[in-house]
Amino acid sequence: MRRWLLGAGALMLPIGWWLSSGGLGMTGHMAGHMLAVAVAAPLIAAGLSGTRADPARRWPRVVTPMAAMLAELVIVWSWHLPAAREAVMATRAAMLTEQAMYLGAGLALWSAAFAAPNRASGIGALLLTSMHMTLLGALIGLAPRPLYGEMAMMDHGLDPLADQQLGGVVMLTIGAASYLLGGLALLAKVLSGREASA
Repeated sequence: MRRWLLGAGALMLPIGWWLSSGGLGMTGHMAGHMLAVAVAAPLIAAGLSGTRADPARRWPRVVTPMAAMLAELVIVWSWHLPAAREAVMATRAAMLTEQAMYLGAGLALWSAAFAAPNRASGIGALLLTSMHMTLLGALIGLAPRPLYGEMAMMDHGLDPLADQQLGGVVMLTIGAASYLLGGLALLAKVLSGREASA
């Protein structure tokens, strides 16, 4: 099972990189980084959980649920500033840096949530991440004008505002849902453990 999780997570990375740089505009780019932070990261974290390569096990005082949640919040929101988006759309190096930071932040958060001795902190960190992903996705998707200018217009036929709105929907459906489901799955584990011990 561990190999399957690691393999599936590793497979998501090149797909995400291709989506981010494949001329699919903001929508493709958003899908690419959601694959890194909300799909590949939890799969890889689950595959590494409890091993010597598990970040939360290697650095338990640094990789904590709330610290990782705050780091991910800063990274995700910072890369969605217009100047950062412009840099990512302009150079492959910036896009790869962005994707690596998303993966690292996601891996740290999921690893910390899975390993947290106090399950409530792991659950809280995932649910708070779901909330900030929901807020950012809604801000992007519901903005009345393009936040990222003409750079969002690529060769997929959508105008910049429609492309941005669809990107916001991608963030809402993949990002927010992944963290919400992860938090609820950990909560269900805690509750089933309590029932078993009662």
